[in-house]
Amino acid sequence: MKTKKFASLFLATTLLTGVLAGCSSGDEGSSKDGDTIKIGANLELSGGTASYGSSEAEAIDLAVEEINAAGGIDGKKIELIKVDNKSDAAEATSGAIKLTSQDKVTAIIGAATSGNSVAQVQIATDNKTPMISPSGTSTTVTVGEDGKVNPFTFRTAFIDPFQGTVAANFAANDLKVKNVAVYADNASDYAKGLASSFIKDFEAAGGKIVAKESYVAKDTDFRSTLTRIKAANPDFIFIPGYYEEVGLIVKQARELGITVPLMGADGWDSPTIVDLAGADALNNTYIITAYSSEDPDGLAKSFAEKFKAKYGKEPNSFNALGYDTVYLLKDAIERAGSLDGTKIRDAIESTDNLELVTGLYSVDEYHHPIKSAIVIEFVDGKQVFKTKVNP
Repeated sequence: MKTKKFASLFLATTLLTGVLAGCSSGDEGSSKDGDTIKIGANLELSGGTASYGSSEAEAIDLAVEEINAAGGIDGKKIELIKVDNKSDAAEATSGAIKLTSQDKVTAIIGAATSGNSVAQVQIATDNKTPMISPSGTSTTVTVGEDGKVNPFTFRTAFIDPFQGTVAANFAANDLKVKNVAVYADNASDYAKGLASSFIKDFEAAGGKIVAKESYVAKDTDFRSTLTRIKAANPDFIFIPGYYEEVGLIVKQARELGITVPLMGADGWDSPTIVDLAGADALNNTYIITAYSSEDPDGLAKSFAEKFKAKYGKEPNSFNALGYDTVYLLKDAIERAGSLDGTKIRDAIESTDNLELVTGLYSVDEYHHPIKSAIVIEFVDGKQVFKTKVNP
């Protein structure tokens, strides 16, 4: 496995070197010619996080279909070019190289996860191609380790520290719990960032962390660690992670007699989690998400109706974020009055209170969205709107 990943990364790096050597400041890309606007979608259509990328792809298709039926953007139809990054960072890099150098796209939508989004940042920057991750919540998507903003990278979803704060405040103020355990994926920057933010804010609210445990992605048996957590007698467990492991964690926790409320963030938000955990086990669990069809505000209900008419199912937050990303990009291109990457970047930066399905959207100086979050509760396998938290 390591050899295969190294080979993929070497190939991506080699391709990148060739692309950069052949670029010049005057190469603006052929997407500006003709009657179409080429937009790339670099998504997890297979692999471990395919539920996220596939959900976003469904709604991206819906948005593009709607926009083109209404005449396109400034009279030009959108030509959507998808690549499957296979839930792998090296593949995401290769996909970004293809989209910018071969397909000459105006912008890239994706990836769904933070790591696969970060893998594209340098390509987007070097080619001056705006890239918008619908659901990459790590701060590293838009801000580098040096603290500098990645100039051409944006996101539609809120950031991890905000999710951690929302979870901590909900636990302390709404559920009024005092003693909490945290169980996080120690190989995931996403999970570690959420855990850190949650612990900081929960302790600041007067709560106590009685247990901190970790697991590793692809684990399937969590019983020994859950037994240690149970022995600490928490009255709430925060489990930041992705649905593949979390579904099994929830199932095994309930089998061990852990009945206290469990909570996670947007990484839980996949229909697959119900299959993995079981509807009964998910009762008394909560997640933070960007969207609920029961949200009484804005465009949420009308989007749910359109999505259900096309796909015959209720949309999830990844569907909504994918849909919103297309309309965010459409708005920026129209305000830019150009297909020049720098002008589109400037337009995205100036976005202020744009009404989207997931709420009003503005951009701060770090390219982070200023927007609300929703807390939902699982009730017999269904997501039920609980409360909305404004930034």
